[in-house]
Amino acid sequence: MENKRVILAVVLSLAVLVGWNFLFPAKPPAPKPDTAAQSQAQAPAPKATPAPKADPIAAFAPTPGKKVMVETPLYTAEFNAAGGVLSQFSLKNYRQTITNDSPLVDLVNAKSQSKAPLGLILNGSPTWQNVDWAIEGGDLRLGPADTGSLTFVGRMGDVTLKRVMTFSGAGYLIDEKLSLQNAGGAPLSSRLSMTVAVDRLSAEGDSYNPTQAAFYDTSGLELFSSEKKLAEGIADEKPVQWGSIMSNYFLVGVIPQTDNLHGKAKIEDGIFRVAVDKEGIDIPAGGRSDLDISYYLGPKDPKYLAAAPNHLSAAIDYGWFDFIAKPLLKLLHFFYDYVGNYGVAIILLTVLIKAIFWPLSHKSYKSMEQMKKLQPLLSQLREKYKDDRQKMNEEMMQLYKTYKVNPAGGCLPMVVQIPVFFGLYQALLHSIELRHACFIRYLPFTDMIWLADLSAKDPFYITPLIMGATMFLQQKMTPAPGDPTQAKIMLLMPVIFTFMFLNFPSGLVVYWLVNNVISIAQQYWMLNKKS
Repeated sequence: MENKRVILAVVLSLAVLVGWNFLFPAKPPAPKPDTAAQSQAQAPAPKATPAPKADPIAAFAPTPGKKVMVETPLYTAEFNAAGGVLSQFSLKNYRQTITNDSPLVDLVNAKSQSKAPLGLILNGSPTWQNVDWAIEGGDLRLGPADTGSLTFVGRMGDVTLKRVMTFSGAGYLIDEKLSLQNAGGAPLSSRLSMTVAVDRLSAEGDSYNPTQAAFYDTSGLELFSSEKKLAEGIADEKPVQWGSIMSNYFLVGVIPQTDNLHGKAKIEDGIFRVAVDKEGIDIPAGGRSDLDISYYLGPKDPKYLAAAPNHLSAAIDYGWFDFIAKPLLKLLHFFYDYVGNYGVAIILLTVLIKAIFWPLSHKSYKSMEQMKKLQPLLSQLREKYKDDRQKMNEEMMQLYKTYKVNPAGGCLPMVVQIPVFFGLYQALLHSIELRHACFIRYLPFTDMIWLADLSAKDPFYITPLIMGATMFLQQKMTPAPGDPTQAKIMLLMPVIFTFMFLNFPSGLVVYWLVNNVISIAQQYWMLNKKS
């Protein structure tokens, strides 16, 4: 097949791949127990193994409605004594918008606290309702190297729940040691749901940065972003290691450190709720059953996620091109450490990528030039064999062989670079560092905010329009296909790409724009240099 047809196929493939996330959102999340989960019937459990002997039950003095604060260098949290649930969790290093006086990101706002974030559901009954609770300890103010604990104690019939939560000033992880003590004369088999709840973590309808439920099960990371199905309630039937609600930049998750867990998710009253269920918790008469649980509320920063158990770091998913995205991110951070501007760092990274692919580009342009010289002969063959396509293709292949021209040589370098583009696309899309990272704050000669957030689209669409113009210029510099219809289709590609890039994060548009500008300069030099 002729060179231009191969190029057309590759470009169209690229267009489909680039637009995939936009046209086809990720598969919906699995349902987790909210109120619906609380109404599930208790399931029978396997025979209990010997449990630790229960501690003596101390004198109990309920402290209804009492609030306690935990402050670290990274966040401020407020807990309610009634069930040890969260009523606030503000991240000190992240604001809702790019303005300096913007409120801090609060992962537990007034709307979501009504769904009892970090609440426990025992045998279908929410432990934060109709249960007497007491709290041991007061407000905590922790330094970077400090740790501190709060203890919440509640009674449900013969069962005493003891939640000991430990906080660290160095991270976003909350570790809990849960004890279920049975003061009755008969053994109990219980089911426990560990829940998190959060308001929307991104703008409604944002296809590039959806709020979604996520589970890590035996198949790896499972993402569920269909709000229609989440509103109905969904479940991950495979055993899970953790469950969360997350966006590209933030995550609220529960990580029980035990086995035989199942996850559910649901949107209820506009709040995303996730629960991880543990069936068959056996508590002997006069005995105790213990469980370790961790919670993570914070940014999707690899440094902090790596400290969490059960592969929570898998929440940052770069897709098929993970092996490319990670080193590209390291290079991006390397450049940023020197220049202090992520926009400039993206430009430097683009220059480096183009330099690495220089030999391939050189071969591509040489192949295009050879194909340009063969166009008159190819046109003659088309005319001669216009009624016999098989014969025409045979003669064309013979012509390529005679002149030692590879018809796909002009597009193969493009194919090789596609994984790099998608790797960088995923890296920029999921990098918390690019959230609110400024490139050029104001539109030149104005006071209008422009590229002040590389994770957001260009508000004036200037960069995608210039990017489209550079693509059009590249098309004009490339030898035209012999088929006029095909040539017109090729000229439509800049329009298609411009449309797709209008709402792309501006950091990615900057990369593609700079890549085009360098390619134009490179193509001009290589096609016009003296032999």
